[in-house]
Amino acid sequence: MSRAALYDALEAYLAALGRKDPGAVNWAPEPFITENNVRLQPDDGLWGTIERLGDYRLMFADEQTRQVGFFGTAVEPLDESAYTVRLGLDEAGRVAEVETIVVRQVDSSPVFENQRFDDKPILNATVEAPVSRAEMIALSDGYFETLQLNDGTIRTKFHPDCNRVENGVQTTNNPEFAKLVPVAGLPCEAQFRTGNYRYDDRLRGRRFPLVDEERGLVLAYGFIDHCGRLDHYTLTDGTQVRSHIRRPHSYYLAELFKIDHGMICQIEANFITVPYHMPSPWDACPEAGAHAA
Repeated sequence: MSRAALYDALEAYLAALGRKDPGAVNWAPEPFITENNVRLQPDDGLWGTIERLGDYRLMFADEQTRQVGFFGTAVEPLDESAYTVRLGLDEAGRVAEVETIVVRQVDSSPVFENQRFDDKPILNATVEAPVSRAEMIALSDGYFETLQLNDGTIRTKFHPDCNRVENGVQTTNNPEFAKLVPVAGLPCEAQFRTGNYRYDDRLRGRRFPLVDEERGLVLAYGFIDHCGRLDHYTLTDGTQVRSHIRRPHSYYLAELFKIDHGMICQIEANFITVPYHMPSPWDACPEAGAHAA
């Protein structure tokens, strides 16, 4: 399926969502639909409360797997929230899968202040030195391996200028955010070399359903589990720190990796808090299983 056809299907879906008109979507029979990691009917959740979509629009597509993705914002009566959606189309071009994350901060933690939802040219640029689809997934999975039980070992490759945006806030090379979270003042790789994220016990349920080879983008999903038992630990430079997560806790995330010259160059992520060890409804979806790590 062509990129243009995938984008047309996404635009039609987003237009229907903005009108609160799920009947306008070209649904496949028995579509598999989730919002914030819970399976819903086509007319439930955000369909009932959305006022409009925000101005931020990042689209990407995988012609091989008929997947199309979107990062933006959703405006509801009380707030504007970071919003990610992934559509999977069947062979007839009908919407068979919808995976949505709406980061409603009133329901989640931590709260991100001074969010900025703006375009990042690097994410829209075509790649200068592409690598294989398998290597793109391996580099993305290597990021998760680096994050899991982070001990300072780098298991992927970062571009020196790599930045990460989470829930609308840049969490690397950001002096303002570093006043609250000191590690946020460092670049991507330097953050992981400190071993700062030692409290991330497990990154499970990893899936890589969308690979936009032309743009060098990989859309990944997963969960970060924290058992909460870790109290004090030592960074790689000998600094003693204390974990800020001291209870059983999990994040559900959608993470987009930009890869060029065999390196991660930019990261965009939306995530929410979910019950500890919450399973994924996508484990029961045969198509989703085909793209798991």
